[in-house]
Amino acid sequence: MSQSSYGQMWDAAQGALEDLLEDEYPTVQLRPQKDRLQVFQTLATFYLRYLKIFRALEEVYDQIVHPQKRRVVHQVLEGVMGRLVELKNEMVELENSEFHYFDDILQDFKMTPEDLEVPIPRYFVREKMRALKEREKMLAHILAKGGRQEHKTVPVKSMSVERAVWLLQVSERARQGRLRAHFMKTIRQEEQRRLQGNSSMLDPNQAATCIQKVWRGYRDRRRVNKECLEEMIFLGMIPAQQTTPSPAQLHAQQVESRRHCVQEDHEAEYQRALVNIKESVRSVDGPDIKESLQEQIRQWFLECRDATGKFPEYPSPEDGGSASIFAQKTPEQVAAEFAAKEEEREKKKKSKGKKGNDRKEKKKEKKGKMKGKKGKGDTEEEEKGWKMTPSNFLPTVVEGAKLYKEVWHNRDEKQNFLQCFDAQLVREEKRLEVEEELRVQVDELMRQELKNLKLVVDRDKGKKKKKVKKSSKKKKKKGRKTGKKKKKEKDLTADRTIESLYEELVMEGFIIRPKNIKLTDYIGEYSYLGTTLRQADIEPMPSLSDVRQLIALYGVLPLGSQCVHERGPLIRALLLTGPAGVGKKMLVHALCTETGANLFDLSPATLAGKYPGKSGLQYLLHMVFKVARQLQPSVIWIGDAEKTFYKKVPKLEKEMEPKRIKKNLPKILKSIKPEDRVLVVGTTRRPFDADIKPLCKVYKKIILIPRPDYASRFTLWKELLQAGGAQLGPKLDLSSLAKVTDGYTQGHILQAIQTVLNSHRLSQQTKRPLTAVEFIPPLARQDPVYKEEEEAFKTWYSRTPLGKKQARAAKASEEEDHKKGKTKGGKSQKKEKKGKTKKRKKKK
Repeated sequence: MSQSSYGQMWDAAQGALEDLLEDEYPTVQLRPQKDRLQVFQTLATFYLRYLKIFRALEEVYDQIVHPQKRRVVHQVLEGVMGRLVELKNEMVELENSEFHYFDDILQDFKMTPEDLEVPIPRYFVREKMRALKEREKMLAHILAKGGRQEHKTVPVKSMSVERAVWLLQVSERARQGRLRAHFMKTIRQEEQRRLQGNSSMLDPNQAATCIQKVWRGYRDRRRVNKECLEEMIFLGMIPAQQTTPSPAQLHAQQVESRRHCVQEDHEAEYQRALVNIKESVRSVDGPDIKESLQEQIRQWFLECRDATGKFPEYPSPEDGGSASIFAQKTPEQVAAEFAAKEEEREKKKKSKGKKGNDRKEKKKEKKGKMKGKKGKGDTEEEEKGWKMTPSNFLPTVVEGAKLYKEVWHNRDEKQNFLQCFDAQLVREEKRLEVEEELRVQVDELMRQELKNLKLVVDRDKGKKKKKVKKSSKKKKKKGRKTGKKKKKEKDLTADRTIESLYEELVMEGFIIRPKNIKLTDYIGEYSYLGTTLRQADIEPMPSLSDVRQLIALYGVLPLGSQCVHERGPLIRALLLTGPAGVGKKMLVHALCTETGANLFDLSPATLAGKYPGKSGLQYLLHMVFKVARQLQPSVIWIGDAEKTFYKKVPKLEKEMEPKRIKKNLPKILKSIKPEDRVLVVGTTRRPFDADIKPLCKVYKKIILIPRPDYASRFTLWKELLQAGGAQLGPKLDLSSLAKVTDGYTQGHILQAIQTVLNSHRLSQQTKRPLTAVEFIPPLARQDPVYKEEEEAFKTWYSRTPLGKKQARAAKASEEEDHKKGKTKGGKSQKKEKKGKTKKRKKKK
């Protein structure tokens, strides 16, 4: 796509955003909504519309080359990301569930389930690629220096002597059998040649018909098989074979990578221009700006003198200096403001001697307020319902949309074919900066000039004002002395550099290298039965696609964007729970890969035997969180998180001291501020072994990861087999494999594929295609996730704060339905009684 097409995409996205902002800020104030379904519909429509705009803006920002346009797109993009996180938080509070289903709304918007995927901005990693490469080199150097180079561990199974002898015997007998079969084959071929030599020659017509029959049969069978294969691929019953990318696709990839290089060149050129143009504006236009500012201020002096009969007070630097004078105000308005400020100061002085009267007045005011509150309570009861909470991101989105409309919407860019920076816009921007810098100097000069004028014209008044100022300054100073100073936390590693702390943590194994896994590698399909189950008052198990979306919204977007983390809903800790093999650790590594975050390991197994004692643990945690803040974004992973909150520590694990950080963890989490892009992620496969109250106090957000459903298993088999080098043919029934593996997790399926697809089996695929039966024995050796374990996870989740809220909401809705049924039944019974009495009267 060309730059003009990306410009059109940006224009369309901004148009859709403008329509959406009109719905966000309606002209008529809406009343609070009482219907929960209607509220969810509005929130879900906003969410899907923002998601569509987010996808378009991310594509534009990744490929557009103009440096000034990219800044406007970036501003709107971050606002849209934050608004998405806010809307998700609203839906969670409304439905008391982390998972939502939008089937009806997707149909209305003509969207597919794939459009629900939250796109991860590519600039999170690409814009800090150099820093990530340097960090990777440093990590490898420290590991090599300490002799802790990471090697791929190959699992080696021990074998008994009897088993080894049996294998040797089997292989030797097979070798002898192959030699004997080859020898017998050669004897048979020699006999056939001898018999054919003695037989008489065939008739040419018979020979031709024989050849034609064989060839036509082969040709027709080949054509029918090809047509059947094409039909099965078209119907989706057999996956299409992997094809190499076409030349057009390769060219498009090259163009995209070339655009990234052009972006860097244009950005460097723009940064140089900012410095050069500012210097030229200061040298050329600086004296004229200074003179014009002085003339404006002098004119203001004279106008105020004419209007009020005295010279005004010059605004202090805290009030904005002379900039506050010309903020669209007349001299009379400015003089009135300063006069009002002086009156307030005098009133404050007089009010100090009248404390007794003030107390009586305050009591009267309190009584009046109490009465007013009662009146307000009645109106509040009348207007009960749901209202949209004020957003922290909508002002930035509105500002970015306004900037686009004013500057870029109708701007002629025909001459700027290379999409370099616009020097005129830079000059206007830098002129304002130079004007602000010069205004500070002009304010100092004009403040002195005003004093001189007052000394000449109003000497007596000037002396009185000076005395008042001195007394006020003294009082201010006294007030400052009485103020209490906040205690600062002690820095236990003040004498050490970040590099030395980083090296120590790497050597001790607390900083590990995250695996290069993307969030899209976590394979899973959308749940198509979620809405129907919810309508039948059955809470569906979440799908793997829903889990992927939650990780993107709660982890990737806040960690990748400083703006989203600071102003959005603050998430300090996240717990991933589910059976073994569902991909909890994989999601942690994907979170680090997508955001370029450092990965710290504070699992009980890693902590065992290191930094003993309370002081040692305190020093370690201080060191970890200090490095995590300095090198943010950072992910602090706690594996086997239930061990930290054990109800009772098992005898075998008492030496490990798994509950060491139980007391310190809540305190440290409170110290994580919105500016710190640090996320604590816990993973557990046995959450029911932990004490649920302290666990839920630490981990506010809990994501339950289920075993894969049929659709997810089908895609898993297909993707993992293709990644392993398998040729998917008609004999390999993936649907049956997906059906048979109900209850097995992703880890079980991957292990079965790895055991079957060894190098020897892959080489035999052309002669002996893969079948579904070959994967059954390795699956039978593994234990699946049974229903009892799944029910245990469900019951545990129902005891979490969100699960309790959901249960309360369900009970409340049942009671409402029951009441409605009673009222209807009562009315019908009354009608029946009335009818019976009428009949009796008629009979009489």
